[in-house]
Amino acid sequence: MKSVLVLALLAVCISPAITAAQEIDFSHGGPVEVTARDGFEWRENEQIVIANGDARAVRDNVVVTADRLIAYYRKKAQAGTTPASTGSPAQDVADTGGNEVYRLEAEGHVLISTPTDQAQGDHAIYDIDQAVLLLTGHDLKLTTPQEVLTARDSMEYWSQKHMAVGRGKAVVLTTDGRRLAADVLVGYTTDTGNGAAKPAPAPTPAAAKPGGSNDTLGSSGKLERVEGFGNVEARTATDIVRGDRGVYVTATGIARVVGHVRVTHGENQMEGPAADVNMQTGIAHLVADAGDRVQGLIMPNDAQSATGGGNPGQPPAKKP
Repeated sequence: MKSVLVLALLAVCISPAITAAQEIDFSHGGPVEVTARDGFEWRENEQIVIANGDARAVRDNVVVTADRLIAYYRKKAQAGTTPASTGSPAQDVADTGGNEVYRLEAEGHVLISTPTDQAQGDHAIYDIDQAVLLLTGHDLKLTTPQEVLTARDSMEYWSQKHMAVGRGKAVVLTTDGRRLAADVLVGYTTDTGNGAAKPAPAPTPAAAKPGGSNDTLGSSGKLERVEGFGNVEARTATDIVRGDRGVYVTATGIARVVGHVRVTHGENQMEGPAADVNMQTGIAHLVADAGDRVQGLIMPNDAQSATGGGNPGQPPAKKP
């Protein structure tokens, strides 16, 4: 029989200004309902609750499942103060009973889902203070109605910044077949709660790390822009465009790739400082700097090779 625990005393305090409906958002709502096959450990000295065996946490429309769930809690801070322990953890819990979960960890076969979005990995940290979901492990994947983002090393899902970051051979594949890959991909989406929002300036790979934000985790929205850093590759039905950095804007369907750009079309190759790739038509346009020239290697059609030798227009000679 499963053990059931409603963590009513560990409900997270959220400002009313940021409680608009969002997609993956575990930071607001009612109590967190946790079930586990093998029971719970409540460690007051460490201020953690551990759910073991087919653990499941539900809050509003967000469901987290894993082999093991760990909830970190603390005494709620008074207005204008920083949350912190004031003495013995057990005494803190007993003072008012006002506790809050500030961090949730999931270990093993992690799946975080809503009616529309899904994220998976081996290990997840949902940091409410940092307002970011960090996924690590194998087969990292974030699936929304518009695209699928995969990565080898880690994946971050930010909320009010409406941003997802994939690190290590990251690939974003849209539902209409457009594909962009890079060492680091940063995807920006619209604000599902308040309409389209202008995304913040793209961070560099070093800057796109958890920390320093008071936003809540959440909204996936509609994909607006994808930025790639390092070994960028944009693919169409006919061309492969590689470069150092790239930006893809869904409204225009254009991907701009810059830095040591190489366009490959079959056996043909062209090089230049930048290229514009129409991800809808599949046409890539190489761009030259002012006063500079682009270069390429073009392999012309060989009529004789195509016909197997002899005069053009004649059937190919039969091989003995």
